[in-house]
Amino acid sequence: MNYLATALRGTVAASIILVGATGAHAQNFVNVLTGGTSGVYYPLGVGLSNIYAENIDKVRTQVQSTKASVENLNLLQDGRGEIAFALGDSVAAAWAGDEEAGFPEKLDKLRGIAGIYPNYVQLVALQESGATTLADLAGKGVSVGAPASGTELNARAIMGAAGMSYDDLGKTEYLPFAESVELMKNRQLDATLQSAGLGVASIRDLSTSVPITVVEIPASIAETLGAPYRAAVIPGGTYDGQDSDVPTVAIANYLVTHSDVSDELAYQMTKLLFENIETLTSSHQAAAQIKLENALEGMPIPLHPGAERFYREQGLIN
Repeated sequence: MNYLATALRGTVAASIILVGATGAHAQNFVNVLTGGTSGVYYPLGVGLSNIYAENIDKVRTQVQSTKASVENLNLLQDGRGEIAFALGDSVAAAWAGDEEAGFPEKLDKLRGIAGIYPNYVQLVALQESGATTLADLAGKGVSVGAPASGTELNARAIMGAAGMSYDDLGKTEYLPFAESVELMKNRQLDATLQSAGLGVASIRDLSTSVPITVVEIPASIAETLGAPYRAAVIPGGTYDGQDSDVPTVAIANYLVTHSDVSDELAYQMTKLLFENIETLTSSHQAAAQIKLENALEGMPIPLHPGAERFYREQGLIN
């Protein structure tokens, strides 16, 4: 899987938007690394960038659309971003230097800001495909996420825990969320696996366009994989045509920075996150699940000293 690593270095962002600026004398620059524009990271990144632009003195902020977790972490290591969204298993793999996961060497500059909301692995099939279980995907066309993305790492892990591999599929596509959905609308794919917050725009779009089935991922998969995976449920009514709860697995997301970011800036980025959750929730409902008491749970890398200062003030660290 070495192609995963080579796909990352030097990647040009899919899109960058400038959110706020205070002019040529800005002392701080914050580039927020997110994911595809049809996912959850991107709208939350825009919301977070606005919060920082409005509340940090002399700061200029920018939002960058990327291939999400794995690319974001490599960009942070290279100093090409100040804060990024990433899945917990990707963060752990980056710290370990897991080459198969897209990290040819340990990303030793990574530092933690906060644990935020969980990603739910959402496996959705066209109703006409007849797929209702993981085993039913055999011989089907499935998109497993963009190359070298956190979603694709999740897909490999889940299929492996189910005793399957990509070889069992009829066709494997490595596509971002929106492109996967478009192919399904055109009946060129049977299913898509998307690791995101509940109510992700891409699957909402799909469910309003064609009849879908949210495919069950049983609790036994989470038990096989172990931490940071856990059993979870996609509540009935999350998507059009999904009338009942569907078992799945979830994994925590984290906000991550790097060691070259100043202590004061990291402190402000952490503090403003928790002071503005209600505002951030207006960007996407997933932010409602961000809780201060869960911020340090399972953190797979060292905290940035600026973030640590905030948590000491809040009594979370003695």
